[in-house]
Amino acid sequence: MKKRPQLLVFDVNETLLDLQPLKKRINSLLDSPKAFEDWFSKLIQFAMVETLTGNYTDFGDIGTATLRMTAEKHSKLISEEDIKSSLDIIKKLKPHPEVKEALKKLKSEGFRLVVLTNGGLKTLEEQMKYSGLDSIFDALYSVELVEKFKPHPDTYQFVLKHEQTEAKNAMLIAAHAWDIAGAQNSGLQTAFISRPGKFLYPINKEPDFICNDFEELFQKLTHWN
Repeated sequence: MKKRPQLLVFDVNETLLDLQPLKKRINSLLDSPKAFEDWFSKLIQFAMVETLTGNYTDFGDIGTATLRMTAEKHSKLISEEDIKSSLDIIKKLKPHPEVKEALKKLKSEGFRLVVLTNGGLKTLEEQMKYSGLDSIFDALYSVELVEKFKPHPDTYQFVLKHEQTEAKNAMLIAAHAWDIAGAQNSGLQTAFISRPGKFLYPINKEPDFICNDFEELFQKLTHWN
């Protein structure tokens, strides 16, 4: 039987932070309600291409390149300033409404809270400061220290090593099925946050928890049987 995890590892974008402002900007910029999803899918796809081919490029640079690709797909010409001003929004995102209070309650229950993101460390620090979550987390981790993107096993193992925690005593919390799959395959417990438009991968085994939001996560973690 699994034991209650000691270490909670949180994904950032869409899991903790609400991407709606960025979604609105990109959809408006490319004049399509599907533009953001097209871009975000390409961003994740080519981050994985980098890792699979043994390369590493900053996540922000991949974001810029894939936004250019998405603009071409939608037959739009956009300037470098349009790209920069749009993608800079990712540094100024607010947490989902329930996140901050739920994190505080989890911390008060004795859990160690850390972040693991595909984004760069500088961007992560700016995100946490702007969102007001920086004082809650015990540590911030970026895959740039590994030079491989999630869901590569080395990214999760890097956190476990630095936290001196066994995989079975850690839980990855994310709104992305690919992140859940990566953590599961590395031996971590997992919790999927069902943000709007996010779905589990049917082939993979179910995560330990499926939660609508962080308040439900808190309830499940603190009522561990």
